[in-house]
Amino acid sequence: MDTARAVEAVFRIESARIIAGVTRIVRDVGIAEEIAQDALVTALEQWPESGVPDRPGAWLMATAKHRAIDLVRRKETYARKLAEVGRTLEDEPPPAEPAEPDDIDDDLLRLIFTACHPVLATESRIALTLRLIGGLTTQEIARAFLASESTVAQRIVRAKRTLAKAAVPFEVPYGADRGARLSSVLEVIYLVFNEGYSATSGDDLVRPALCEDALRLARVLASLMPEEGEVHGLSALLEFQASRIATRTGPDGEPVLLADQNRARWNRLLIARGARAMSRAGSGPYSLQAAIAGCHAAAVRYEDTDWARIATLYGRLVQLTPSPVVELNRAVAVSMADGPAAALPLVDALAREPALNSYHLLPSVRGDLLERLGRPDEARAEFERAASLTRNEQERTLLLRRAAAL
Repeated sequence: MDTARAVEAVFRIESARIIAGVTRIVRDVGIAEEIAQDALVTALEQWPESGVPDRPGAWLMATAKHRAIDLVRRKETYARKLAEVGRTLEDEPPPAEPAEPDDIDDDLLRLIFTACHPVLATESRIALTLRLIGGLTTQEIARAFLASESTVAQRIVRAKRTLAKAAVPFEVPYGADRGARLSSVLEVIYLVFNEGYSATSGDDLVRPALCEDALRLARVLASLMPEEGEVHGLSALLEFQASRIATRTGPDGEPVLLADQNRARWNRLLIARGARAMSRAGSGPYSLQAAIAGCHAAAVRYEDTDWARIATLYGRLVQLTPSPVVELNRAVAVSMADGPAAALPLVDALAREPALNSYHLLPSVRGDLLERLGRPDEARAEFERAASLTRNEQERTLLLRRAAAL
């Protein structure tokens, strides 16, 4: 049993690297994952008898690569494929295990870009990335996103088929295509983190495991693409946001508003990591959001928050990526910098935005402004409407409690 646990632990750590290395040989992520799983089965069969190798990751990689080359040899196109690979496994020593967790070769970067290819639907990109790079099981992904296991499995299967049918190359894009492809990768990591940070549905407000997965992916990407400012911007944003996770909920899982959070419990190590990443960030949308999160992290007390700067940063973000959600966030910052009366017209104007018709935070923000303006009846109605729109039970409870208090 101990050996089986050791095998599974090593595979969880090394699986993305193994799949990436095998994909470079077979040029198909679906086949590569199957070969990696075959290597896992071989380890489960052999290690209880022979013992765990000194370099278990290298053993799994070598076994998987041997199987991949055997597969290529069995195909009529072996000669052409071998030329693409450029060398056989026998010509090279077993791959060295990384000295550090982030010391990952370029194959992993190629795998990230492949799993996040824009040819895939967003939910498929997320599922495939968590499966191949995050090392999560289908069951774990389904549980994290409150979806059925069969639905997630179908998304992953369809994603692999789509990549194969589209003949998506296993490469890091360069030139004009690079910006759009990188944007797709960053979006996947951002969406995974956001679902963990503020769950759209279910009984829990926060799902820390998803945040940890996204944070790990962001750190890996930053180590692989050190010259990309927006990669560091996203990394900084997630580090700052993750520093507050432990204080966002109370003992029973109830939401704790930013003003009421115990800042002494904010994770200073993550804040320091965020500041370091911020020093290498660019000027894109993730970097601007990181700067906003950094303002919150720098405030020792809620009253010390530089709301005027936050409002200015949101204004720049609106110019860069126009969005009614960003406009709503800017209105909140304006209300804190200049008072609720200055922000209410901004929020009322957003009520006409079709994209916000079912967005529960719009009536929630409007209710807060009306409460601060001394208009309790209108505020109560807004909180009740927000409660009817949210799909998260903890948020609904909080909103109804605020309505009842009025």
